[in-house]
Amino acid sequence: MASIRDLKKEINNVLGDIIEAVYLVENSHQMEGSKEGTAIIDKAIETFDQLIARVNDREVEDLKSHLKAVRATLEQEANDLVVRVNKLGE
Repeated sequence: MASIRDLKKEINNVLGDIIEAVYLVENSHQMEGSKEGTAIIDKAIETFDQLIARVNDREVEDLKSHLKAVRATLEQEANDLVVRVNKLGE
């Protein structure tokens, strides 16, 4: 099981990469500051805040399963955001 620090880094890196992808798609299609792109970025930031809060929750009984659930949520949310980024480029 990876450490909590590694999970926090993974959350930061994954969601940061998605935000960067939004900027790249917007720049390549000359659509800087689009409503759709802004909505994706806002959702990524909201997801980051929620996941970090869950990781920092010290009141859980089974830490290992709790962190696995956080990682699964990260994967699901990241996949949803990537689909939205891909649609942004169409």
